[in-house]
Amino acid sequence: MRVDAHQHFWKLERGDYGWISPDMKAIYKDFGPADLAGHLNKNGLDKSIVVQAAPTLQDTEFMLDLVGNNESIAGVVGWLDLQSPNYREQYQLFKQHPAFVGIRVMIQAMEDADEVLQPAIVEALRYFAEEGFPIDLLMLSHQLPSVLKLLKAVPNLHGVIDHIAKPQIMEGQWEPWASQMEEIASYPNLYCKLSGMVTEADHQHWKPEQITPYIQHIVRLFGTDRVMFGSDWPVCLLAASYDQVVEVLEQGLPEAISEQDKEALFGGNALRFYRLEHLR
Repeated sequence: MRVDAHQHFWKLERGDYGWISPDMKAIYKDFGPADLAGHLNKNGLDKSIVVQAAPTLQDTEFMLDLVGNNESIAGVVGWLDLQSPNYREQYQLFKQHPAFVGIRVMIQAMEDADEVLQPAIVEALRYFAEEGFPIDLLMLSHQLPSVLKLLKAVPNLHGVIDHIAKPQIMEGQWEPWASQMEEIASYPNLYCKLSGMVTEADHQHWKPEQITPYIQHIVRLFGTDRVMFGSDWPVCLLAASYDQVVEVLEQGLPEAISEQDKEALFGGNALRFYRLEHLR
């Protein structure tokens, strides 16, 4: 089974997507499962993982409500307020829904990335680590030092780095991102999504050869069993079409990669990470 491990749906009238502005013409509109279906079919993808786009419980409820009528949704990565005293109760409520497969921690939105090291958040992530519950980590590359501190505090976190930690591809940034990702890859329970790369390049003038070194570095570090394809659709539309996102990844993979490894990258690893292997 082929799976897009990272995409979004939203309905602007819900009013909690503060980061989407009218000047983002390509994405300043509603996106739902019917809008994605053709892209999945064209690229031979069977299902997708829908990831939160707003830091609200209502956004998680919105995504879960879509599942019943849309077989293409394999799972939902939602949001919880990890500093709330009742986050466990909310987690248990969401967990009653079989499609609730993970939560995302939005380090990117923190003014100081060390906020993620607050005792309440560390305690919550230790709880989820013991549960073995999947955690998406969203960050910018300059926030990696704080993420590394977090992993020292919660070394058994079952987590995935979204968007290869958003290196500044447009500026050609390599270090310290490359070395910091090597340290992150040393944690065996950490995965990485090969997603969100085109939007870190020049939206109008990016070239595949600018992105290839980043793809190959991540595959070298994490191996072919801890990486997964994610389109980051519709955010990717700011810089590229869905088809282009798939193409740039396929062309950028190491030449020696086997068909079996490609199957893992384009589905098997995501199903394993999000505990969805029963869908195979």
